[in-house]
Amino acid sequence: MRKTLIKRTQTGVRIESSLLKVLKGVAEYTDLTLGDLLEGIVLHAFEGKAPFSEETRTVISKLKAVYGCELTASDSHQLVESES
Repeated sequence: MRKTLIKRTQTGVRIESSLLKVLKGVAEYTDLTLGDLLEGIVLHAFEGKAPFSEETRTVISKLKAVYGCELTASDSHQLVESES
């Protein structure tokens, strides 16, 4: 596998709480850091490719249930932050 040298930037991204818990669970399951997982998801999305196998999607469904994440793709760009 070819290794590519990169420069990373620390960022403060705000994200919905249950979604973050699911992402952290997926990162743990795939033995990746959260940053590596997000980079992979974005790079796959940029090429119109699915980032996860069927097995991983099954794990994601279970994690969503555990953490009460009911968000779907149709919620994208429609989320409104609560006042508290």
